[in-house]
Amino acid sequence: MIGIIDYGMGNLHSVKNACDHLQIEALISNDKDTLGKCDRLILPGVGAMKDCIDTLKKEDLFDWIKEQVLEHKKPILGICLGMQALFESSEENGGVECFGFLPGKVILMKDERLRIPHIGWNSLEWKPMEGYTPIEPSFVYYDHSYYGIGFDPDDLVAYSHYGDFIIPGFVKRNHIYGTQFHPEKSGEVGLSILKAFGKGEL
Repeated sequence: MIGIIDYGMGNLHSVKNACDHLQIEALISNDKDTLGKCDRLILPGVGAMKDCIDTLKKEDLFDWIKEQVLEHKKPILGICLGMQALFESSEENGGVECFGFLPGKVILMKDERLRIPHIGWNSLEWKPMEGYTPIEPSFVYYDHSYYGIGFDPDDLVAYSHYGDFIIPGFVKRNHIYGTQFHPEKSGEVGLSILKAFGKGEL
């Protein structure tokens, strides 16, 4: 069972519908007892990082998620803003301390030659990954203005080019996963990733 963490920010029902389509059991909840019974967690996110972290703390979920991931080694998948929250910090909103599950920080993309935010489909380039065969060519759907830098190169699974930017599209460190793109909106490629996460095949 996948627990989709409901803190009022994210494409909760789109992710749930994708799981239903894949016949993967999933539920949406902000109740720690309910989520605690789930085998895996998904942290979606749309909006601003400060609102994300503040709301998780207000709902008494921030420290609980850290405990689940770090002490109980529960697999987690962060999506878009949820992925950015896995890093150490974000410069958004004047600077926000995040979960710190992954080394690195999140900064604003700045390039007058490009349309920012980065919205739409982009190709995804894969690094070799044991146990999972990606669908190629891969095209995935992005919607973001910030991106991760300073991460461990070993954590990078797949990336996209946007102008001179190298966007960490998919990261993984042990049982911690993150996609900057929206797998629930990325067709067969995204569904393949969600299915592999749900079945413990990533």
